[in-house]
This record gives sequence, structure tokens and C-alpha cells, in this order.
Amino acid sequence: MSRARADEEEYWHSSKFRAFTFDDEDDELSQLKESKRAVNSLRDIVDDDDDDLERVSWSGEPVGSISWSIKETASSSNSSLEGRDSSLQKGSSSYAAFPKQVSSYSLSSLFKGRNKLPSFQSLSDALSDTGVKNYAPELRRPKAEYKDYSSDWRPKDTVRRMQRGKVCSLERFRSLQDKLVLLDEAVAGNDGNVITAVLIFLKRTLRREILFRELEVRQVALCHLIHFLKESGEQKLLLDLLRFLDRTEEVALSQYREHLNIQDVEKRREFLKGCIGLPFSAEDTSHVQDHYTLLERQIIIEANDRHLEAAGQSEIFRKYPRKASILNMPLVTTLFYSCFYHYTEAEGTFSSPTNLKKTFKIPDKQYVLTALAARAKLRAWDDVDALFTTKNWLGYTKKKAPIGFHRVVEILQRNNAPVQVLQEYVRLVEDVETRLNLATKYKCHDVAIETYRDLKDRIQLTAYKCKVERGSADEEKINSILNN
Repeated sequence: MSRARADEEEYWHSSKFRAFTFDDEDDELSQLKESKRAVNSLRDIVDDDDDDLERVSWSGEPVGSISWSIKETASSSNSSLEGRDSSLQKGSSSYAAFPKQVSSYSLSSLFKGRNKLPSFQSLSDALSDTGVKNYAPELRRPKAEYKDYSSDWRPKDTVRRMQRGKVCSLERFRSLQDKLVLLDEAVAGNDGNVITAVLIFLKRTLRREILFRELEVRQVALCHLIHFLKESGEQKLLLDLLRFLDRTEEVALSQYREHLNIQDVEKRREFLKGCIGLPFSAEDTSHVQDHYTLLERQIIIEANDRHLEAAGQSEIFRKYPRKASILNMPLVTTLFYSCFYHYTEAEGTFSSPTNLKKTFKIPDKQYVLTALAARAKLRAWDDVDALFTTKNWLGYTKKKAPIGFHRVVEILQRNNAPVQVLQEYVRLVEDVETRLNLATKYKCHDVAIETYRDLKDRIQLTAYKCKVERGSADEEKINSILNN
């Protein structure tokens, strides 16, 4: 009996047919249902609603982000194992009892264009597979960011968002009325960057005549546009705007400013000659005329001095070689150059300092300051002395300085003048306190001692005795004054 039972069991176990069990997860029905669930899940991923700009997983991460992909891959492997274990423990014939296996579709395989991965791949492996063409679409922006590109913003809201640095499209303002309201709101916001941005938009989308006409009654915006055109170098549009506004003097000044872009000296001279006839004011016309005359003189002086320096015929050029060209230099620099290299020339020559002074009507104070600095640098003390010496109608000589002798002393000391020269000009300072301060500062002891003597200030003279060397002539002079 037992043998028959054993044979019967062996027969059943050796059969090619298998009995149905609820725990068998490899049957065709479970595979069919699993495939159906995989297709449905794939459809949920692929079919995207146009109104839904963003999908969020249960973890709060947007679908498609790197962190979501890593978490999704890890959770897929874990859920696959857990689903398999739970299916082995629960044996039920209902639909819910079938094990929920994770689909073989992954985010990386979807982006790569694959239908099924043969085995588990990590995110890095899937992304590093360069042999497969990438079909990934561009990820959309979050829904909140699309508000910046919305077409329903009013001008006031647009200006407010521009002030906060938000990206706003101005192309929606198509009518002239909307553009002018936008400009008025920008001006009311008192933000120069926003005003300039709106003006650039209007300059690009409006005809010049319309833009100029509307800006004529909006002075704040007009000033912003003029400044912008000057900074950006749009000279033609700037001149058209100034002509429309009938600002003839500004038109002339703008054209005159173009000489700064001309490097060739002869071309610049011809350009300045043509600028003389422009409608400047009376004062500006005089300046432009002087500029042309000065450049013409500089060209003559430069050509002559370059020849003298190259030939070596002038001692001053051999001893003090020129460090730079005189061309395009200011008037004061040209005067200093002339006082340095051509001080003794006759008034009839173009390079003579007195000729420059007379031609350009240089004030006496400016001329004396410049000539003093040039001759003191050459240590030509006789020329310095002659610069301040004058004669009256009786023939008496007298020293006179239109800049004040205290400034003469400072310039001479800056050029390392000897004490004897300094003392001569310190004595000429009229204010007693200033004279004493300069004498003490620059160690002009004779002047200080004589001043205290004239003031009959025995205490200060005794105190000053400590500032001179012992046994020197200055100490003996102080002792002689104190004894008498």
C-alpha cells in the first residue's frame, strides 16, 4: 500500500504538468497582468498634461531632478524585493493579492529611448551610456516662473517687477498709448535703470519723429535719453534729437567733441578750423578759435624743436632732452614748455612766452606762476629775480609779486633753492607771523633774528637762540642784539 502511494506521488511529481498554486508568480496570468500594469504606469509618465507644468513625487522632489532619479532608483530595487517577499507570504486569489513587481522601465531608460533594461543599472551607468541617442526633452520651468513672462501685466506692475530685478517682456506693449503709459510709470518710479530700459525699448520700436515729439514734453525722460546717447556714442541720433529740439549750441558742442576721436594732427587742425563757423555762443566761439590757434602754434614749435634736437645745435636740448611731444597739450603746459626751452626768445617768434601770453591773453598771475616754476626748475635764479623786479617812473627798482611772496618761497623751496635765495624772498613777506613761520620752517635764521629784533621781543629771541648752532655767526648775532 505504501509502495503504491509512493509510486503515485512519483508519478505526479514526474509529470510535465504542474498544479496551480496561488503562490506561483511565474504563471502567464500574473505576467500578463504585470505587463499591463507596467504599460499603464509608463503611460502615466509619458502622457503629460499641458496645464501641469510640474510633477512632484511623494518625497516632494520634482520629477526629472537628479535627487528624484536617485531616490526613485533606490526605492524601485527595495520595493521589488519587498513585493516578492509579501507575495510569498500572502496566498490569495484576488487581484490585490498578486505581487506588485516594479516595472523594468526606469527614468534613465525612458530618457535614453529604451523599452526595457536587461538588468539593473545605476543612474551613473545609464547617464554615461553615450552609444544611445538622447531623446530627453527640455525640462520645463516651474509654474511660478512663468508669471514673469505673462502677458497680463499692467504698466505699473511691469515697472514694479523691473525695479525688483525680475525679467519682464515689454513686447506686449504694442500701442503708442501703452508705451507712453509705461514710460510715465517708469519716470514716476524714480529708477534710472528702469527709465533707461524703457527708453531703449521705445527707441527700438518707435519712429524717431514720434519718439522726439513725445519726449519733448517729458523732460526727465529726455535728459535720460540724451545722457544715454552720449555715453553709448550714438552721435547721429543725438544730433538729430538736438536739432529737433532746436538746441543749436548743444549740436555745435557735440560736433566739436568729435575732435577727440581724431588722432592725426593735421586732420584735427582742419576739423577745428571747420568748427569755428558752428553756431556756438560768443564765449565758446572764442575758446574754439583759441584751440585752433594753439594747435597751429604747437605744430610749428614741434617741427622746429625736433629739428634742433636732432641736429644738436641747441645747448638746452642737449642738457635737458625733451621727454614728450608738445602736440595736443593744454595751454598752461605749452607755456611751461616755452618758458623752459624758449624763455629768452624775442616776442616776434611763435615759441616766445611773451608771445603766447599776449596771443592767448594769459593773466599775469598764471604767467608768473608758470614762468617761476620753469626757471626755478632750471635753477636760473637771475631769471627768477628779474621776474619780480619792476621799475617805477623815477627809475627806482622794486620787487613785486602778483601771487604773494609766501607762494614764491614755497615754489623756490620745492625746487631746492639755496638758503640765500629763500631768505631774500622771505624778507619780502609782509605778514609778520607768516614771515616768522616761513623763516623758522626753512631755517632762514637771519630773517627770524631780524624780525624779533624789530619787534623788540627779547623773550622770543632768547628762545630762538636754542635753535641755532653753538658758536655760529647766528648765535653771535643774537648775543650782540641781546647785549645792546
